[in-house]
Order: sequence, then structure tokens, then C-alpha cells
Amino acid sequence: MNERWPLYPKAERVLKKVGNDLRDARRRRRISTTTLAERARISRATLYRIEKGDAGVSMSSYTAVIFALGLIDRLSDAFDARHDAVGLGLEAEHMPKNIVNKRYAP
Repeated sequence: MNERWPLYPKAERVLKKVGNDLRDARRRRRISTTTLAERARISRATLYRIEKGDAGVSMSSYTAVIFALGLIDRLSDAFDARHDAVGLGLEAEHMPKNIVNKRYAP
């Protein structure tokens, strides 16, 4: 049995949007599917699945396409801590309120 867990609906929509955006980026650059697949070192079938937003395609294949399109800097910045409002908020909650320097404490 090779059953996959269903994707959350929002995650599925995001993957479909990513796939559409990658397809649009390829078309704007006037790159054929054959050429992009060769540059990304994946098959045309895998590229087709990526452009459809298939969750079964590995992250490394998505990354290879993003790199081949010259968009890798955007991916590397996507998960930067500066953009993580929840994480930064939680971190701020656990910061000490007062810092006492024991060396100069009375």
C-alpha cells in the first residue's frame, strides 16, 4: 500500500500557485519545457507535475527548477527569521525582563 496523506487544502492551493508561478516564469523567459527540464536535470514529466503543483514531487526537484529559472535568491529568503512574525513574537515573550549584572549587583 502506497497511500499518501492528504494535503491540507491551504497547502494544496499554495503548491498549485507555486506551480503556476513557475510555469509563468518559464513562459516569460520563453524557455521550452524540454530546455528547462534539461537545465534542472529532471524529466519533462516531473516538470509537468511541478507546474501542476503536485505534492508528490520532491522539494529538491522544485528547487532545481527554481534555480534553473534564476529565482533561487527568493527561495533562500522565504524562510528568513525576519519574516517569521510568530517565531519572533514567541522569542520576545521568553526574553528576560530585567538583566542583572551580578558583577555590579549590590
